[in-house]
Amino acid sequence: MDNSAGIQASLAGRYASALFDLASENGTVTAVESDLDKVEAALAESSELAAVTTNPKVSRGEAQKALWGVSALLGVSELTQNFLGVLAQNRRLGELPQVIRAFRAIAAAQRGEVTAEVSSAHALTDSQLADLKAKLTAREGRTVKLSTKVDPDLLGGLVVTIGSKRLDASIRTRLNSLSQAMKA
Repeated sequence: MDNSAGIQASLAGRYASALFDLASENGTVTAVESDLDKVEAALAESSELAAVTTNPKVSRGEAQKALWGVSALLGVSELTQNFLGVLAQNRRLGELPQVIRAFRAIAAAQRGEVTAEVSSAHALTDSQLADLKAKLTAREGRTVKLSTKVDPDLLGGLVVTIGSKRLDASIRTRLNSLSQAMKA
């Protein structure tokens, strides 16, 4: 396994690595990744579910039952359901968002992909996204998966983050640079 030491060194990374190893053995990496997407969406939609994962007053058993119930409703695999139970029993549900991110990073690295986080002032069209993806794939030399968000504060342009690299072509940054140059 070629996981980065940084991911494996973190608590969430160790859990994600263990889940990835089990999913790899069962040949269900894609299914588990889909399950984790469903769980992440459920956490984002339900403040009550998010509270169950972070509230120390909720017992391990109650948290496990709650997550198994949600898992059944979401239709997640038995492996994912059992993994959520392990997190609940070990009082690590608060780490779930980080575990999901780490699992995605491990799975993407295994597939030879890299994720680019793209912030833009306005929603990008499908053709703009396709062009951007093609240019970033050529630049990086491997498949790029785009994760987009709209940030009106940028005024225009893009900010692209790939790993620790950041490409900032936003109007806000250009205006700030111009302002600094004029002060000097």
